[in-house]
Amino acid sequence: MPLTIPAKAEHQTFLYAEPCSDLDTLSADIAYLGIPYGESYTFGEIASDQSRGALAMRRATDRILRSIERYDFDIGGPLYDNRPIRAVDCGDVYADPRELKDHLQRSEQVVRKIVASGALPIVLGGDHSVPIPVLQALDDQGPITLIQIDQHLDWREEINGVTHGLSSPIRRASEMEHVGEIYQIGLHGTGSARQEEFDAAKAYGAHLFSAYDIHERGIQPVLDMIPDGGRFYITIDLDAFEPSIAPGVAAPCAGGMTFIQARSLIHGLVNKGRVVGMDVVEITPATDVNQITCITAGRLIVNLVGAAVRADYFEGKSRAGRA
Repeated sequence: MPLTIPAKAEHQTFLYAEPCSDLDTLSADIAYLGIPYGESYTFGEIASDQSRGALAMRRATDRILRSIERYDFDIGGPLYDNRPIRAVDCGDVYADPRELKDHLQRSEQVVRKIVASGALPIVLGGDHSVPIPVLQALDDQGPITLIQIDQHLDWREEINGVTHGLSSPIRRASEMEHVGEIYQIGLHGTGSARQEEFDAAKAYGAHLFSAYDIHERGIQPVLDMIPDGGRFYITIDLDAFEPSIAPGVAAPCAGGMTFIQARSLIHGLVNKGRVVGMDVVEITPATDVNQITCITAGRLIVNLVGAAVRADYFEGKSRAGRA
């Protein structure tokens, strides 16, 4: 018996994925990408706690998924169902402190490369301004039905003159020609929205479902409203959930959604049409408890990936050049 064993190394990639440093030769089915930074309202928020969310998610990998080959009862078997699925972690989008908006363009460029390669982009945020460049990069994937799981409405035109901040992603998405119907699910409590933002969302035709609608009627009526055969992008703000399963957020609020409701929604969307991307945002690692928020977010990603594999999303793709 040895007297010592090596110190445990931190996970360098999310869900044990292969590291990918060359986006121009990317060949994968699934690409995990960290986008730590969005567009901030104040100088002090540039490197917010949310900017450490992707790192925290990677560190929680073995709490989210014990091992790739283990049987997972959420999805009915191992994550990739013993199929030749290739997943890569593209690392984090670089941010230059001398150019405080260049990372937004880089985020869009990276997602464009991922989509052009044929891989499914799954983004680890970051605050909720992160989906704006991601959605901009999906302009050839439309029409996209946007599915938002969130406590807040996120329809502000601007705050402090900033139009692409964390309170505006759905307003900006509504202006994109390739984004069609919008479903906003889990709304409760108060945020930055005023009556005028609520009116703007309704005028657009956004479908608004409070967390209480979901608690009282279940998630199935929402799924029944969403047409079959659509192309869906899912953005998940962890403050949508009951704080017991997502304590590590900037705005915890009682009355939120449950994991089971969100899981059912994700599985339903995968089987109704095609999910073209997903993000999880607004995790504050400094206030998390026993990594619970990261685990909740990670398990939703596991359910998306496991359901997509079993729905044959990746069947028939060329395996040329793959290990």
